[in-house]
This record gives sequence, C-alpha cells and structure tokens, in this order.
Amino acid sequence: MARNWRCVPPQPGEWARGKLVGSGSFGTVHLAMNKATGALFVVKSTQSEAGLKSLENEAKILQSLNSPHIVQCMGKEFLNEDGGKEFNLFIEYMAGGNLSEVSEIFGGKLDERVVRLYTREILQGLKYLHENGIVHCDLKCKNVLVSPSGDVKLADFGCSKRAYDLKTNRVCSKSVVGTPLWMAPEVLRNEGFDFSADVWSLGCTVIEMATGRPPWDHDVSNPMAMVMKIACGNGMPRFPDEFSEEGIDFLGKCLATNPKKRWNAAELLNHPFVLGLHGPSSRKEEGACSPASILDVGICESGYESDESIDGGEFRVGIPFSSTKCCEKRRGIPWNHQLQSEFSSSENWVMVRSG
Repeated sequence: MARNWRCVPPQPGEWARGKLVGSGSFGTVHLAMNKATGALFVVKSTQSEAGLKSLENEAKILQSLNSPHIVQCMGKEFLNEDGGKEFNLFIEYMAGGNLSEVSEIFGGKLDERVVRLYTREILQGLKYLHENGIVHCDLKCKNVLVSPSGDVKLADFGCSKRAYDLKTNRVCSKSVVGTPLWMAPEVLRNEGFDFSADVWSLGCTVIEMATGRPPWDHDVSNPMAMVMKIACGNGMPRFPDEFSEEGIDFLGKCLATNPKKRWNAAELLNHPFVLGLHGPSSRKEEGACSPASILDVGICESGYESDESIDGGEFRVGIPFSSTKCCEKRRGIPWNHQLQSEFSSSENWVMVRSG
C-alpha cells in the first residue's frame, strides 16, 4: 500500500498563530501550532483580492498532489468577519528552510556533491508535477525547501499552471508569471510555455546553488535590460567556475535556448550528473570553462550587486513580449525605447526560517 504523505489538518479554532517568519507582496507567513496535536506548520495569510487569488490557486494545486517531493498542504480556512476577509493556507513546516538560506549558511554556495543530491530530488518533484500536467512556473532556490534530514521539496505554487493537453504539453494560460532571472526566453517573449520552461528554471537553480548568486548575475545592470537580454538573446547564463564535466553537460541539456532541445525531467534523472556515476572532476582544459552569455542585444554588461537589487529578481511579471520585436532587433531595427511592457507584481512569498 502506498504511503499517505498527507499531513493532519488543524480543526477550525484549534490552531494558534505564532511568530512572523516571512512576508510577501500580498500577505504574511507565520509559524503555527495545532493545539490538538502540538504539531508545527506554516500558515500563509492574506486579506487582499490579489493574494486571495494566488493562495487559492496554490491550495487547488497542492490539494491535487500527493508526493514526498512536494510540500504538503494541510488545509485552508476562509474567514469573513466584521466586513473583513482573510484566507489562510496551512502548509507543511520544513525546518531546514529554503535552499537559498541553506546556501548562505554554508559559505554562500553549495558543494557540488550536495548540488547533485538536491538536483536529483528537485527533478523527482518536477517529474511528478509534469506527469500530473502541472508546470511550476517559478522554480528557484527560494521555492525549494529542505528538511533537517536533507529531504528536498518543491514549494510555492501560487504561479503554477495546469496543462490542458498532456499530449502537446501546452498550458491553459499564456500569462507570463515567474521570476525574470529564472524564466525561459520563450516565456519572457510571451510565446506560451510548457514543461520545458521548468527545465530552464532548473538549470538556473543549479547555477544558483553552485555559485550562491542568481543566474545572469554578471550580465545585466537593470531589470528592463535583463528582461530584454534573456528574451531576445540566444545565449545562456554563465556556468559555475570549476564545475565538473558532468555538471557542465547537464546545464547544457537544461539551458538549450530552443525548448524542443531541452531534456525533460525523466531524461535528466538518468544523466550522470545526478546518477552519481562519476565523482566531481575538474574540467581538463582552461578553455573548457563555461561560456559567458553571448547575446545580441546591445545593453550594459555590468552585473547585479545581488538578487535583492531588483527586489531579488524577485518580482513576478506579466510581460507582453513579441517575438517579432525580438527578430526586428536582431535585424538592426531599433528597439522601441518606450517599450509598453507592464510589470505587474504577483505574489512573492518569502519562506524565511528564523532560528
């Protein structure tokens, strides 16, 4: 009999809100306790309409899933008292925090052996999601949680989309959501997205784990330049220095600019980088170093100070990019300096675990 990974939900009025451990654009995140069992969990709360939409989407997605590689939803609660509304989403507590925090604690970046282990578990989560027709849409270190025993689970499904056709892998909406530094070029161009967009984000997340920095960290100096560069260039983020040959090859399979050439999650699970067939080995030649981004959009090449410099690359956007405009830029037609892209922030839950 398959193990039931569901957590026991708290009964109405039988839970207590504890210390604030995080906040986002639309709400707050608190540690909480089930008064009937003493169990700890996390409660995401919002009183705004935008936050309600995001949390309801997350609840709907999570309640349809049952995997040890996906953070578990313990239930939800909607309150409508004294003319005010509040939506609470109860989530499994992962005491180890997110991968961004873990990386910071252990010297700013993770050893490649650990990156391999975590990447394999992330892939198992992605494979499960994709088999169930769901695109995560916002994969990055801050949305991957770790338990004290080293179990890794995907979290934050406020942006996630369910595929309408598993044969074509196309999703219902063409809205552009996610975090720009981790988003695939075709997503930023508003060409729609499929499961391969998560694979691109996985490659960016591996770079983030291995370097302690966001992808594209050395390539852009402002949000608009960054978005244009990723959307309309034909390169990829800089690979980690001193990464193994297996790691470099793995990133190449994730970060192909043509989404049809990216490996899927099942294929990547059989890659030597995550199978552990070979130990980490330095690249044989200095010339084999990872390529810096070679893009054809003429913008400033200076890097970010940190991923927090544009709200951490942490704003989620809806950007009506046109592939035609990108092609026109490549042919030498000047980019419209009054680009009518509307940056609309979506939910940005930051799951902070304080001691």
